[in-house]
Amino acid sequence: MYDLTGFQRDLLYVIAGEEEPHGLAIKEELENYYEKEIHHGRLYPNLDTLVDKGLVEKGRRDRRTNFYTLTRRGRRELEARRDWEAQYVDL
Repeated sequence: MYDLTGFQRDLLYVIAGEEEPHGLAIKEELENYYEKEIHHGRLYPNLDTLVDKGLVEKGRRDRRTNFYTLTRRGRRELEARRDWEAQYVDL
């Protein structure tokens, strides 16, 4: 996870929190969080990077719609990140 951008980590969290979200659902969640528009040119290349790194799997719902899920590795990386954060943040 150390080599991911903050945006890419946020993508992982959104994907983990939904059941097979499609790109536009992910985009809407992040727009609500960031309170600004997320352009397709930012979203999809970053999703592809996560797929290439083996953290996310991309599937097809139909000819126009892809969905995304965390891989086992992606889930392990999120868990490791949370453990690391817990060392420094006690809420």
